[in-house]
Amino acid sequence: MTDDVLVAKIGGSTLGSHDTTLTDLAELQHRGVRSVVVHGGGSLINEWLTRHNIHTRFENGLRVTDEESLNVVVAVLAGLINKRIVASLTKLGARAVGMSGVDAGMIRAKLRDEKLGFVGDVTEVDSRVLEGITMTGVIPVIAPIGLLWEGDRATDQLLNINADSMAGAIAAALKARWLVFLTDVPGIRGEGGDSLSRVSSEEAKSLIDSGVIQGGMIPKVEACLSAVRAGCRGVIVDGRSEGALASVVRGEFAGTVLGEE
Repeated sequence: MTDDVLVAKIGGSTLGSHDTTLTDLAELQHRGVRSVVVHGGGSLINEWLTRHNIHTRFENGLRVTDEESLNVVVAVLAGLINKRIVASLTKLGARAVGMSGVDAGMIRAKLRDEKLGFVGDVTEVDSRVLEGITMTGVIPVIAPIGLLWEGDRATDQLLNINADSMAGAIAAALKARWLVFLTDVPGIRGEGGDSLSRVSSEEAKSLIDSGVIQGGMIPKVEACLSAVRAGCRGVIVDGRSEGALASVVRGEFAGTVLGEE
């Protein structure tokens, strides 16, 4: 693909009434930037699991996903959240289509760990469908659900996939110009607690090993580094800031750039 593609990962914590991310996406579409959106939705999943009296637990930050909870995860991510985002973009004058990694076998995955249940890791991205959609000027909005593959054959087993990891894999497959994580923090913090404007691959690994980068920031950083190796520019910004996403395209953002130039 050409280098005007932006992959944005958004989550429930940065998608609210005071967030301009969707407005930015609509504006960028009108300016000819081809965008792909990957979204999460952990807080709403928790809410719906509670409504259905389904117990949930986490191992190393990942939701243990049995068959009962998988049904809720898929319904909330690929249904409720996905269509709400598409509807909001449409209201803003953008053209968007909702989908998941299952559609057209786009995301091939394997089981991460039997102890986690139906949780997958991306093994391959078939980017042809995304390339076709973005070429028409439409924004794909992707829920982080993938399909279990056994060798070269697809099964019909759905898998819950970390949205950060999926965004990184998609950006790398598309050779996107930008991979942007919209978070609820100003960027990566160094050992002294100050936000860092740039972090090299080696520095990022060191900060993870020393425990400075931890929790949910780890998959974001790892996804950025994977995409950087494919030629993308990985960026972590505070999605609550007005115009945060548009500012990345202009090169005027406050946040952290991952990897080397």
